[in-house]
Amino acid sequence: MEKYYLTTAIDYVNGKPHIGHAYEKILTDVIARHYSQRCDDVYFLTGTDEHGVKIQKTAAAQGITPKELCDMNAQSFKDAWKALDVDYTKFIRTTDDYHEAVVQKIFKKLVEQGDIYKHSYEGWYCSGCECFLNPKDLTEDGLCPDHLKKPEIVSEENYFFKLTKYKDAIIKHIKENPTFIVPAFRANEVLNQLEDIQDISVSRSKSNVSWGVDVLDDPEQVIYVWIDALSNYITAIGYDVDNESDEFKKYWPVDVHVIGKDILKFHSIYWIGILMALGLPLPKHIFAHGWITIDESKMSKSLGNVISPTSVIENYNLETPDAFRYYMATSAACGRDGNYSDDDFKEKVNAHLANSMGNLLNRTLSMLVKYFDGEIKEEFVVNPELKKLAANTVSFVKTHFDNFEIAEAAHEIMTLVDATNKYVTDNAPWTLAKEEKMTECGSVLRTVLEIMCTVSSLIYPFCPNIARAMSTQLGYNLSVPLDEVANIEYNALKIGKLIEKEDIKPVFLRVDSEFADKSSKK
Repeated sequence: MEKYYLTTAIDYVNGKPHIGHAYEKILTDVIARHYSQRCDDVYFLTGTDEHGVKIQKTAAAQGITPKELCDMNAQSFKDAWKALDVDYTKFIRTTDDYHEAVVQKIFKKLVEQGDIYKHSYEGWYCSGCECFLNPKDLTEDGLCPDHLKKPEIVSEENYFFKLTKYKDAIIKHIKENPTFIVPAFRANEVLNQLEDIQDISVSRSKSNVSWGVDVLDDPEQVIYVWIDALSNYITAIGYDVDNESDEFKKYWPVDVHVIGKDILKFHSIYWIGILMALGLPLPKHIFAHGWITIDESKMSKSLGNVISPTSVIENYNLETPDAFRYYMATSAACGRDGNYSDDDFKEKVNAHLANSMGNLLNRTLSMLVKYFDGEIKEEFVVNPELKKLAANTVSFVKTHFDNFEIAEAAHEIMTLVDATNKYVTDNAPWTLAKEEKMTECGSVLRTVLEIMCTVSSLIYPFCPNIARAMSTQLGYNLSVPLDEVANIEYNALKIGKLIEKEDIKPVFLRVDSEFADKSSKK
């Protein structure tokens, strides 16, 4: 694998980031970190979508300019991702000068080749979706199904993209590439949407929307969200109509677009049509994740259940975001909806990270110090069955990531941890030491610590800080490629002194412990 390029959706900056935004960014960061263990060149793009009528209206209501609103809120997204250890390669803003210039060129190219035309149009427009809706898309009460508000009738002369020209080619591509849309059951939804697809508006009259990228040669029009926002995936890596950069040639096509299920239509139909019109290769995968509810209720300002990305970390006074990252990344099966609740968060991270994984490492190292002064001896033999299980787990985890089954990958890791805990219970090294069977005792401890090296590699994408703490105590190099970790002949531990008693520390304190949970829950 020479490179791995992945992107998130770019977030609309008419408001602050919330836990739903965080879910997608954490999920993508976990994928990126996993592939960094298999590939030397991973490029992770995220950013913000900063044009349109919602931003224009929000800024006006706050008495500031649209750009001031964008600057303020874009920084809040950056701050949130930093707090969550989301380690992106590049953060693009659609108000970046280089992006706007290329978007104008793309638009002009499509006009010149006849893929964009001017047309008078009247239709139902939802400002929340930033698109025109077909009457059949509305609820029985005539509302937008996503925003539960009645669209307004808009009559304008706009530019339209000939999406219908590419309809058959898009259908063919989806049917011939069963892993193009993940999960696979979403493909049928897209194919159903394609049946009634129409050409799409790709500009707005300046009289209605002034905050946007100007259409070259037509000062009364601004480029509408789809060509502007969706093109970020190629402008960020150096695409230009006249000259494709070496960086663009290296990274495109994207390996995966990670997006929410609510914008799958725009990525699997609109974006694909635009790429076909530009003559560019298509994305390898589009992964549509589900939504995150709060205590089984959809997030809503009116319900007062919108959670900021960092509030869980702050409320529980967590030193690192690892527990929240782990919880969010494992909150839903591939493409399904997930849920956040305080009780479930505490129960899950305590059970998995503190009790099962952290306690296993801590007590094994403590026994190594107690019985062998912290030393791994040559005569200690690693159990081949457990070693094979660990190697197989690496393969299972890789397969799950290849299918974007992130929660399922974590389940494999915890299954290995549980098997290792059972191995300790079954072999009772404390009893072996009491019976003075020291080589057998040492072999059990070495086996467990070898497996914990594998676990630290596998858990790293989810919990990078915990993994580093584990690897430090194990004297293990986390940069070892996963293919090497999966080799049953590979032994990570060095023979000799491993650790002193004072260097053994819990890698994760229980959320409800007196040390970890210092602040009262709000």
